[in-house]
Amino acid sequence: MRELGLDGRTQVVACDAHGGMFAARLWWLLRWLGHVAVAVLDGGLPAWIGAGGEVTDAIPAARGKGSFLERPALVPTVSVERILAGLDTGTLLVVDARSPDRFRGENETLDPVGGHIPGAENRSFRENLEADQRFKSPEVLRREFEALLRGRPVGESVMQCGSGVTACHNLLAMEVAGLPGAALYPGSWSEWCSDPGRPVAR
Repeated sequence: MRELGLDGRTQVVACDAHGGMFAARLWWLLRWLGHVAVAVLDGGLPAWIGAGGEVTDAIPAARGKGSFLERPALVPTVSVERILAGLDTGTLLVVDARSPDRFRGENETLDPVGGHIPGAENRSFRENLEADQRFKSPEVLRREFEALLRGRPVGESVMQCGSGVTACHNLLAMEVAGLPGAALYPGSWSEWCSDPGRPVAR
């Protein structure tokens, strides 16, 4: 971040062309590093172009080195041990952001084992988006996530996916919905399934 010229006051706007799936990961990473001024461009590059925004293939001139520093994290994480303990006690709601087929253990091409963490719920990150790849309204997202939580406090929910990327999209959607405080399981399914001793559901 320093090499990109960032300091503690720099407003970052993350953008991609894939419905925010990568931009949300950058949003989360910067929040994890304690940076407050970070946003995601709703609709990404397609929305920018659709609004008449200019694009270029020129590489911008390097900015001067910034003074960006890691600060206390603004977002919580949980370990595989916490997930295992939560399975035993029922104190965590694990939400898997992968596609429904991968959640069911079908068409798994990225990890050596198909399936999901026992007891996890499935909410594909794509469910956060309208057809134009922009986020649904805060009201709709809040209604949908509250239905998923079923009265459970937000702080007892953990988002995961295959490798901790698209789970950040669900975390951003919850922020948009006014439901901050859910945690990320960074290792996600790739870590979980790497140990054959951990249970797998299909």
